[in-house]
This record gives sequence, structure tokens and C-alpha cells, in this order.
Amino acid sequence: MVESMISSLPTFPALLQNIDHPAVHKRLSWFQIAIILIAGGAHAASMAWPFPFGFASGQPLWWLQLLSLTLLAAQLDGCRSRWRAAFLGGLFGTAMLCSTFWWLFISLHVYGGLAAPLTVLAIVLLAAFLALYYAAAAGLFVVLAPVNRALRAFLFAALWLLAELARVKLFTGFPWGEGGYAHVDGWARPLAAWVGVHGLSFMAAFIAAGLAFSLRAGRTRWLAALVLVMLATVMAQLPLNSFIAGETPQPGPLTVTLLQGNIPQDEKFQSGTGVVSALRWYGEQLHIARGALVVAPETALPLLPQQLPEGYWEALQSRFASGQQAALIGVPLGSFEAGYSNSVVGFKPDSPGLPEARGPYRYDKHHLVPFGEFVPVGFRWFVDLMNIPLGEFNRGAVGQDSFDWQGQRLAPNICYEDLFGEELGARFADPKRAPTIFVNVSNIGWFGNTVAIDQHLQISRMRTLEFSRPMIRATNTGATVIIDHLGQVTHSLPRQTRAVLVGEVQGRSGITPYAWWVERYGLWPLWALGLAAIGLALAFRRR
Repeated sequence: MVESMISSLPTFPALLQNIDHPAVHKRLSWFQIAIILIAGGAHAASMAWPFPFGFASGQPLWWLQLLSLTLLAAQLDGCRSRWRAAFLGGLFGTAMLCSTFWWLFISLHVYGGLAAPLTVLAIVLLAAFLALYYAAAAGLFVVLAPVNRALRAFLFAALWLLAELARVKLFTGFPWGEGGYAHVDGWARPLAAWVGVHGLSFMAAFIAAGLAFSLRAGRTRWLAALVLVMLATVMAQLPLNSFIAGETPQPGPLTVTLLQGNIPQDEKFQSGTGVVSALRWYGEQLHIARGALVVAPETALPLLPQQLPEGYWEALQSRFASGQQAALIGVPLGSFEAGYSNSVVGFKPDSPGLPEARGPYRYDKHHLVPFGEFVPVGFRWFVDLMNIPLGEFNRGAVGQDSFDWQGQRLAPNICYEDLFGEELGARFADPKRAPTIFVNVSNIGWFGNTVAIDQHLQISRMRTLEFSRPMIRATNTGATVIIDHLGQVTHSLPRQTRAVLVGEVQGRSGITPYAWWVERYGLWPLWALGLAAIGLALAFRRR
């Protein structure tokens, strides 16, 4: 009895066969949906493994991302209905995105006070809305797919790329969890300095589709699959530096001190608890810190300068007005009349003036978080349901100046701004003023001790590969780290601890191919690639 039940279960090759045939449609539809849901969840896990078993927690798994897209491509290749394909693509996208940013539940429910059922509904609806891009891509694939397997794989990859780009640009953009980040440690990482994370997403989708279509193609399937696997293996062995032209280290490493206050998020903006704790601890550390540069995280000082205790702000200025140390401090700036900004203030010797007087250095966050730093049109009612200190912040300009210190040009970015490489690329317009070190200040405390911390770390690592620049990260709860220009973490603090990280970082110069073209053309070359694939498919479309 048991043997007969096991023998009746679908085998792995069945995942790659045409399950849309009328004879098996009803019997296997449940299995197909299950595979799509599992594949979507696997895609999310590939960016940063979320479980404490099987693999190292937080580790990116490039092969898992390829496997998930291989399963999706195989299911779509078996479809003969564009609506069925759109449903499967949307289902995959919804599962993928819910599994990616499920931690929004913590910020909305635990800290925001939104009822749990409404929170779950909000997350699912957000994921389903963003999944419409993947639904459209899947439906178009069935309509346009040519007979030739290579062209079919190229079309799948191009449509996947267009769906990812839509998440980057449309409705303020939220590309968190893009597939290319799974390859920050994978075979394709040497190419990040040429094509960026979106290019890696395209290449991964092309290889995954090629595997799926080859394994379904009869006599040549294993040979074609073997060639693709060997190609990926060879790419993984290429030295990363051979793909990066013109890099020269800046004179001397910079000694940095990164502060991680670990202020509980539910107390961070409470005047009697978190505010007092933050002002006391960060004030003490800023005054006793060692190293040439001290960095405090996003909103480390949770009050406007004019709201700080008397003499507090002036004491910080005086502390760094002389000597051999400088500081970058996350602090809100502005007033009711002028509006507010989420900012980083830089102090260094011989730099008089307050931030309000456009003092020594000021960076204002450009890419604001929807519902956190601005309220999208028509959603004020949703924000009113939560108990979170939200506000309408002013946007800073794209490509703001770097902070010059000891021969280095330090380019701050705040929170998830490092998710948008094309915006960081705007700072490379003048090679003589291009950043030598990126500085990220964040507060991921809104999302607890979850995989969100690991996902953000992989995002930062990808930026270092794209631009061949190190990045230092000072955060409230983690990950506070130093990342070198090859994407490797060289120093780190345990998360969810109050601690100080002291280490050295070596700045870099030179312009990578990715920095060169993304500064000039933005993401338009990638949009053009996707649209060109659609045009090519129209010319060779399946009859």
C-alpha cells in the first residue's frame, strides 16, 4: 500500500513537463500551485537564509535562486493560456514578496499598534500589488514565447528584468528582495562591477530558463544543462579584480569608530526613556571615541538640534572643532516652518557654523520611505490607524557632495537608500569628486532581530561590488560592519548589543564600468534591453 502511494507521487522531472495538458490538468493543478508557492518562498530565502538550520543564518544562496526561477520558468513553459500563466506569475511574486518582507508585521503591529489581521492583510495586499508586475511578465511570456529555446530563455529573462525594474521605479520604488542579491557570494559576483544587480538578475533568469527549457527538450537536454552549469562554474573561478579597471587605493587606511546604541525601538522616541538613554550614551561615546572618524547611526540623536538640552549641540561642535577627529551623526533637522529632513551632520576641525546655517557638512536623505517619511496620496487613513511617529520629510537632492576628511571622500546614505544603486551612481559624475568610501547609517530596529538585518547587509555588499568601494555601516541594532571593496565583511559587531566597533577601512578610487554607464544613462540601457527582447520575440513569435 505504501509503495503504491509513493509510486503515485510526481517525480522531479514532472516539475519540468507540460502539466497544462487537458488529461492531467485537474489532477496536478494542486501540485503545480504548491510548487509555485514553494519556489516563491525559496526565492525569498535565497537572498539571506532565514532559518537557524541547514545553512549559515543570513547566508545568500545563489543556487537556490536559480532553482526557484528554473521551477517558475518550467511551469510557464508548460502553459498554453496567458491568463493561467499570469495567475502563476502573480502567485509566485506574492509568495516571494510575502516571504521577503514579512517582517513588516513587526513595525506595523508590534510598534505601530495596527491590529494583527489588518497588518497581515496589508502585507499580503502590498505583495500582491507588486506581484502584478510578475503576473504581466508571465502572461506576456506565454503570448510572445518563440519556438527557439535560446530566444525563449532570452525573452523570459528580459521580462523578468522588466518586472524587477518596475519595482525599482514605479510608485516610489521598493525593489527589496531582488534576485540578483543572492549572487553577492555566487558565481556571477565578478560581473557586478559591469552590469550591477539588475544585470545579475537578468543573467540568472536567462540561465534558469535555459536550464528549464533544455531539460524539457528531449535528447539535448542534459548536454545543454551541463554546458550552462560548467559556464557558471568557470565564472565563479574568475578573479574579481580582473573585471575592475582603473582602481587605485587612496593613501593610507582610515581608522573609524562605529557606534551601535541598541536603543529599544518602542522607547527610541519616548522622552522619559529612549531619548534620555540615546542622548547620554551617544554623547559619551562621541566625546571619548578613538579613531579618525566617528559615525553614529540614523537618528542617533532623536531630537532636532534646537530641542536638545542646553549646551549639548554646542559641546559636540566644540569636541570636533580641533584635533584629528571628525564625526558623522544621524539627526533630524529643520523646523515647522521650513519642514524637516532625515539627515547626517558632519563635524570636523575648523568648520564653524550650525547645520541651520549650512555648516560644515549636511546630507539630507533623498529616497524617503513611504508611510514612514511621507504619506502616499490617498493613504492618510491607513497611517491614522497606527501609533508611529510619522512625518512629511523634505527630500534631499540626488548626488549630494561627499564629506572630505583625511584624503577620503565619504558619501553618506541613510537607511534603505543603498538599495538604489543608480542614485548612488549619480555621485560619480566627476571622477575627481567621486566617493572613495560609502557610509550607511540605518535603524533596522523597526523590524526586530529578523532576516531584514541580513537582507540589508547583502544589499550593502552588492553596492561595494558594483562601485568597487568599501562601505562602513553604523546602525542602531545591526548590522554594524565594515565591508571592503570586494564585498567582504572585515569587521562586525554582534547584533542587538550596545557596543562600539573600531577598525580600518581603505578608500578606493577609479570608476567601474557599472558606475560609468549608470551615472550617464541611469537604468535606461536595461529598460532598452527588455523592450528589445519583446521586439525580437514579436518577430519570431510562436505560431
